[in-house]
Amino acid sequence: MVSGDNRHANYSEPEEMKASLVSRGVPASDIYCDYAGGRTLDSVVRFKQIFAYAYGIVISQEFHNERAIYLAEHYGVKLEGFNAREVNVFNAFKTKTREIASRTLAVINVIFHAQPRHLGEKVRI
Repeated sequence: MVSGDNRHANYSEPEEMKASLVSRGVPASDIYCDYAGGRTLDSVVRFKQIFAYAYGIVISQEFHNERAIYLAEHYGVKLEGFNAREVNVFNAFKTKTREIASRTLAVINVIFHAQPRHLGEKVRI
C-alpha cells in the first residue's frame, strides 16, 4: 500500500510512489494506492480502520518514519520503519525545517486524539 497526498490535479503522491515501485520491478497489481493519506495521521489511522491492518512497514526518510511510528503507537498500529536514503542538502534543509512543525502537530494530534479528514468505507485488499 502506498499512501499520500492527492489533493492537486497535477500531483498524486500515491501514483508517484507506485510508478517508482513499478520501475523497480514491483508488479502494479501488487500495489494499492490510498489517495486519502493527506497527512501521516490520516495514512496511519486509515491503515487500521479502513484497510484493517494493525501491522506494517513504513518506508521513508528516518525523520518521517519516527513520526509515523509515534502516531501509529498511539492509534494501535505496529509499524516497523525502513529508512530510505536521505535527500539532497537543499531538500533536506527544507523538509527538516518543516518537520519541526509536523512533529509539534503530531504531539497535539495525539493529545487531542485527532481523526483523519477522510475515513470512508472499509476496503479489503
